[in-house]
Amino acid sequence: MPFYSPSWVLKLTIGLIGMFAFLQVYSIQAILPVLMLDLSASEVQAGMVVGATVLAIAIMSPFLGMLSDAVGRKSFIVGALLFLAIPTALIAQSPSIGWMGMWRFMQGLSVPGITVVTIAYIGEEFEGRAVTELMSFYVSGSVLGGFMGRFLLGHLHELIGWRSGYYVMAAMTLIGALWVFKMLPSSRHFVANPNFRSAIQTLGEHLTNRYVVTACLLGACVLFSLVGCFTFINLHLAKAPYNLSTGALANIFAVYLIGVIITPLSTTLLRRFGSARTVRAAVLISIIGVLLTLVMPLWGVVIGLAIMSTGVFITQSATISYIAVNVKKGRSLASGLYYMGYYAGGTLGAWLCGIVYARGQWSLTVWLLLFVQVLALLIASFGMVKTKSRTA
Repeated sequence: MPFYSPSWVLKLTIGLIGMFAFLQVYSIQAILPVLMLDLSASEVQAGMVVGATVLAIAIMSPFLGMLSDAVGRKSFIVGALLFLAIPTALIAQSPSIGWMGMWRFMQGLSVPGITVVTIAYIGEEFEGRAVTELMSFYVSGSVLGGFMGRFLLGHLHELIGWRSGYYVMAAMTLIGALWVFKMLPSSRHFVANPNFRSAIQTLGEHLTNRYVVTACLLGACVLFSLVGCFTFINLHLAKAPYNLSTGALANIFAVYLIGVIITPLSTTLLRRFGSARTVRAAVLISIIGVLLTLVMPLWGVVIGLAIMSTGVFITQSATISYIAVNVKKGRSLASGLYYMGYYAGGTLGAWLCGIVYARGQWSLTVWLLLFVQVLALLIASFGMVKTKSRTA
């Protein structure tokens, strides 16, 4: 059966899948200063509540990828969205930071069923330029979801409180599941592989595949930087001399919207310069942005966050396209391994940056972020190889 070009409805649906997958993952960052007061949490505990979801995603990503290789794509995505709504609603009942961490962990268990399987779906159903184009829509949707989660919960807290706000977020996730069930076409090229022994063999091949390993390491650096930066910049800006409210902190995340614009444009950069050069340039951009967050004026910090985000989003788009284009066997497992590395980096970012922030506040946190950015630059320079071409 021939590969087909993506329609605008499909592009929108893929973007919405990305949005609903990430709507819940980082929404809590906007209300961290409030939670620290309401639930008597320390900086490290606050960071680990953010990291709980990220840790669960890291653990489950390769396993859900293997399971999806056996049973299919669309049903997995819809089911994962439905499951995600349950712990999202239960967060509203959290009596302590520990319970909130548990429900956040439960959220993370379902997210790979959306993210990993969607990337595999795109890689199977499309070729060449269409893959890169749909990946950019997926990442743009992910970026939009990351912004919308923080923005909505921050403002919902000021209107109805964060507990009621989580009920609203759960309802939105249910609506997303219904949209995907109705609008996402069933797979045309999926071939079930229920053989566990074959999956283990494929896993071994992926672990020695330079494309997969490099992408995993880059992904870890990307999310370490993103989670570390956007978790603890909130605590920094909630203190003097800024003293920003929850709503104002939520507005800061509008810099994420730059990623919605920049990410589709990264498709052009990838075609012209290739993955390695694009990633190197994007990491350098991120380094400049992180350094700018050290300036005193608030507008300078916001510009720094915008620049840092731009570099990170381009890096992420280039990296997942790198896997989609170069890995043909066991795609969802390869995607699962990528997300395992990606979210393991995010978990480390939430934990280590929490420790560093508690000891040296934001200035010391910046130095840790810069170290990880330099590490990403080295991985891109020495690990990435020329992307294989595929015919559209």
